[in-house]
Amino acid sequence: MVTGAGSGIGEQTAARLASEGAQVILVGRTVSKLERAAQQINDGLSEPAAVIFQADVTKEEEVQGLADFIEQKSGDLHILVNNAGTSGNSSILNMEESEWDRIQNTNLKSVYLVSKALGRLMINSKEQDEGEVNRSIVNVASLSGHKAGAKIPHYSSSKAAVINFTKSLALEFAPYGIRVNSVSPGFAETPLTEEGLKNKRFEEAIQRNTALGRVGRPEEIAKVITFAASDEASYMTGSDLLVDGGWMIT
Repeated sequence: MVTGAGSGIGEQTAARLASEGAQVILVGRTVSKLERAAQQINDGLSEPAAVIFQADVTKEEEVQGLADFIEQKSGDLHILVNNAGTSGNSSILNMEESEWDRIQNTNLKSVYLVSKALGRLMINSKEQDEGEVNRSIVNVASLSGHKAGAKIPHYSSSKAAVINFTKSLALEFAPYGIRVNSVSPGFAETPLTEEGLKNKRFEEAIQRNTALGRVGRPEEIAKVITFAASDEASYMTGSDLLVDGGWMIT
């Protein structure tokens, strides 16, 4: 299951997981985006690999509805990708409380709500396993969770919290054999960065400050998320993987 799966990194992650043989549930608030993403995955397949579920993952009742849907559909969940996120641009002195809450709810509260509801389902399924089954959670954080940026204190703090929450969740879920890791993308071409990248000076600044000299692509982030979710990373939990093109080393 992938939240925020209607575009950008979430869409590419769902597609990558499906290409590796997973049955994927695409979750988001905008049905039209989810339907388009699912159609691209299912196109040409004899049996659909993707289904959609509309939900606002900042609301506990809708998250519980999602958990009920998964339980009724399959009764099991192997991989959870908490990708839903948003951003904004405001200094602390000019920021409205509602703007702070919007960012924190989408980027952090949603990870808590979804991990809590679906973590229970994963634990119950794990306890019934007859053999070894890979179950893992991947939370999408950000480069900004490692390095603060101007006029994004709400975003930076929320993503830093996701990284730390990931470590706490990894400790709590380790006894059940469920791994929890996070992936921190740098600047990539997504709907969140689209407006900024239209500014030539902004794009050039990213290129100067990135060792690889370019902006990332959503599919590049999706590959790392898929790795962290897979049994190829079977001895990794509580880790954060920076996928930033070398921003932190420049």
